[in-house]
Amino acid sequence: MFSRQLQSLAADLLQDTPAVVLLGPRQIGKTTLALDIAQTRPSVYLDLQSAADRNKLESPELYLASQSDKLVVLDEIHYAPGLFPVLRGLIDQGRRKGRTGPRSSSGSSADTAAGNGRFMLLGSASMTLLQQSGESLAGRVAYLELGGLSPLEMNPDSPPTSDTLWLRGGFPDSLLARDDARSLRWRQDFIRTYLERDVPQLGPRIAAETLRRFWTMLAHLQASPLNAAALARSLAVDGKTVATWLDLLVDLLLVRRLAPWHNNAGKRLVKTPKVYVRDSGLVHALLGIADREALLGHPVVGASWEGFVVETLINAVAAQGQAVEASYYRSSAGAEIDLVLTWPDGTAWAIEVKRSLSPKLERGFHHGCDDVQPARRFVVYPGAERYALTPQVEVLGLLEMAQEVGLRRA
Repeated sequence: MFSRQLQSLAADLLQDTPAVVLLGPRQIGKTTLALDIAQTRPSVYLDLQSAADRNKLESPELYLASQSDKLVVLDEIHYAPGLFPVLRGLIDQGRRKGRTGPRSSSGSSADTAAGNGRFMLLGSASMTLLQQSGESLAGRVAYLELGGLSPLEMNPDSPPTSDTLWLRGGFPDSLLARDDARSLRWRQDFIRTYLERDVPQLGPRIAAETLRRFWTMLAHLQASPLNAAALARSLAVDGKTVATWLDLLVDLLLVRRLAPWHNNAGKRLVKTPKVYVRDSGLVHALLGIADREALLGHPVVGASWEGFVVETLINAVAAQGQAVEASYYRSSAGAEIDLVLTWPDGTAWAIEVKRSLSPKLERGFHHGCDDVQPARRFVVYPGAERYALTPQVEVLGLLEMAQEVGLRRA
């Protein structure tokens, strides 16, 4: 039903890189994507949560060397951190052998023998995993982040509506639930499992109820500049503790810190990041929002829509492998732009998000554009029609905006 944008990029990277690390929260679809890629070439799949698969790696050098002509997919790689030095040795050995034949269009036998496309490593993002892979596989690995499903990935013949995707979020099991109540129950169980089982495995030990309160506070503050001091007071902890908890949720790809735009040193600009719970469905589950009617009547509705749009557009850019800087603009005088995309050639796009079928721009957006000097200016709204709001500003729906940023080349 879904075609993941990141699949093409991952397959391309495997032709040029010995190992690709695919990061993302649990249940986001990493294994499904990896298995789809594995079907296109000789491959072997190992789930390192499985005792049977871990037993195959009791002598990892011997087993993995015997699979040198295959793509080896190692799922839940953080359960076997000792494998990273072994992978480094096997990759270097393959590089020394050099290419043994012409490059294949599928990136299979010839490239694998030359050391490229040897390993695909899947794991929930964590500081430990990134540190271990970075130390052992530096110069041998590419990193990809798999986000939730987006409007670009829906089957055009039978897609969930944009509002359904926004309400339920981008986790496949949540989106495909038979009704909103089952979707909400899945997300609530997901949050509980993450807090009680996964966070203790992947990060420092924090009381589950305390971290839930913190995560819920972030949902209430969706799309707001971070006020760590206020959060610390509310939780009766110090600022360093709040920073540690926030770092953990960011590392697990559950929360996004959107940096402030800072190119003009002469302006008094807000310097704190904006914070978003990355999946809109988790925002709603944390706040107890059960259905569309409850969402539309909730104070978080505008901020939730903004987060949904921002996450969709950033993921659309990332799926094309483009090094685009995402930020927001806000001055102390009140000028604001929700999202600024700065492309590798230095040009910028200014994007404002409105949850209205008749969007209006405040003066602050135009003042922000005077400073940023964007090449293009857009307003994203929940409608489908595309039209010019002013000679410089276009209004368009989220799907068309995601297509615009996904197709743009520096």
